[in-house]
Amino acid sequence: MASTITIMQDKLARLVGTPKSPLVVDVRTEEDFSADPRILPGALRRGQADVAVWARDLTGRTAVVVCQKGGKLSHGVAAWLCHEGIPAEVLEGGHEGWAAAGLPLVSAAKLPPRDKQGRTVWVTRARPKVDRIACPWLIRRFIDPFAVFLFVQPSEVEAVGERFGAAPFDVENVFWSHRSERCTFDTMVDEFGLDMPPLRRLATLVRGTDTGRPNLAPEAPGLLAASLGLSRMYTDDLEQLEAGLLLYDAFYRLCRDATDETHNWPGRKGGA
Repeated sequence: MASTITIMQDKLARLVGTPKSPLVVDVRTEEDFSADPRILPGALRRGQADVAVWARDLTGRTAVVVCQKGGKLSHGVAAWLCHEGIPAEVLEGGHEGWAAAGLPLVSAAKLPPRDKQGRTVWVTRARPKVDRIACPWLIRRFIDPFAVFLFVQPSEVEAVGERFGAAPFDVENVFWSHRSERCTFDTMVDEFGLDMPPLRRLATLVRGTDTGRPNLAPEAPGLLAASLGLSRMYTDDLEQLEAGLLLYDAFYRLCRDATDETHNWPGRKGGA
């Protein structure tokens, strides 16, 4: 197999949060992790000693391996993943370099307990519209790419959460919910420490759409129209979620890359 190569921090930062982002695998020792219990957005914590066991979970994906400084642990794990047929790169400078560059890190203490397969599990009300699609998008793209979402009757959300070890969200009187005039998406951005300008812009857009304040963002009526349309297209909440991920991928890229771009007709003539 091909030898491992490194990926620079700025390149990985541009990929994080997009559908083409590689799986980020944090293989720091327990001692290093205890000294800084934060992880890169979307990162999976795995031990280098049993890479041969968990490597099969990455089949069909690409990976970026992160250790403390980008040295022997990450290079060894990446080489093993390549041996298993999984394209893998090493983050230049490791966790320390990423943190020193001021790039976003998520407090692992904020994550709900994981199930036996290592996934976070979340539960909310059925028939989602805005926040209950936006929040799963945020979790899948920036917190846990393998997260499980359960959609149940509103009266059963908290009981299902207790019985199945799922974190309830976007219902009253739970941690992951609206706070004052801010919506659940705002809460997750704040609590997970994802202080990134594109996500802040997207949070304003979601808030304006979800709380009936379209004056907060000019795109809010468009997001509401698309959200209501999706809810009519799908009777299966999980199918709607999968379609909604693409919708929020598009709005995230708008907030990150295209806020100043406009469109008009007729186009500029050649040579003008």
